[in-house]
Amino acid sequence: MSRVAQFLFRRRGGKGWHWTDIVTWVWLVGGLFIMFGPAVWLVGSSFKSPAALAEFPPTILPYVTQKVTVEGFDKPLDLYEVTLPDGVKAKLAEVRRIGVVSQMIDPGNPGEVIKVNISQRSPVREMSFASENYTEPFTHFDFVRYLWNSVFVTVVATLITLVVNSMAAFALSKYEFRGRTVAMLVILATLMVPLSVIMVPLYSIVSALGLFNNLWGVILPTVATPTGVFILRQYMLTIPDELVDAARMDKASEWQIYWRIILPLTAPALAVLAIFSVVWRWNDFLWPLIVLSRKELYTLQVGLSIYSGELNVQWHFILAMTVVTMIPVVLVFIFLQRFITTGIAGTGLK
Repeated sequence: MSRVAQFLFRRRGGKGWHWTDIVTWVWLVGGLFIMFGPAVWLVGSSFKSPAALAEFPPTILPYVTQKVTVEGFDKPLDLYEVTLPDGVKAKLAEVRRIGVVSQMIDPGNPGEVIKVNISQRSPVREMSFASENYTEPFTHFDFVRYLWNSVFVTVVATLITLVVNSMAAFALSKYEFRGRTVAMLVILATLMVPLSVIMVPLYSIVSALGLFNNLWGVILPTVATPTGVFILRQYMLTIPDELVDAARMDKASEWQIYWRIILPLTAPALAVLAIFSVVWRWNDFLWPLIVLSRKELYTLQVGLSIYSGELNVQWHFILAMTVVTMIPVVLVFIFLQRFITTGIAGTGLK
């Protein structure tokens, strides 16, 4: 632990603080808040009730106004700490509010109504986690079906993406043929074509193939990505051609060379592409929204839109299910993060 502390608090100026030390700490601490602050707020707000989400100023932790049961009232009443005209502070329950005047009673003596200006009261708060934000979508909104659809689309699309892109990268990196450079430039040029440009013809093709309202209609149009071909090709260029030549001398087929030699050596780049593919497919909203119109085929991102009505937005459900949608991506990143640096760094070598 002492070594960790020495590493964190080491200074460029020796015993004293150098100005670069201060700038570095400000930069790192500020970056920490910018990167993880929204995520912490999202997780904390996902356990809030709709009333707590509407409060201003907002809080990170899910605080709610404490309630008390009073004889003669069917529902529990909100409890407030009130400053009385004589300066004494008391805890009173609010019966109703009319304008800026709140009618309150003492829970121990509910017979007397005390009128208090709302500026003279403050709610008695307690921490409460609204776990129903997570349970109700799975029990009442068929969220398990949306989760399964997203998992199926993400896993299948990622596997096909890895196979298709690695085959293209293998051909563009290890085969010498006329127009290879031009073909690579054309593939990279498609990065400049936005989805909105090809959306109508792509929809026509999917509809003609009978893939409308089918999860395969979401999977197949996006399996070949120019980014994946570029990353894998650049990494495969670092593999010596002598390995391929030696395999051919040993009577290995092209498929065996690709499957047994190239793919295992390209594992870091494949892991990077897998992470990118999982993030792309899992967070995709526009294309599944266009292709899928049946509710039972919705993916998670499209399913979240059912909580956004024209007049009512159920933010507590949206925030909770957004946290659920983040978990698979975070897990994939945790398990494959050791390949990211190696894979990305290797794509720039030749």
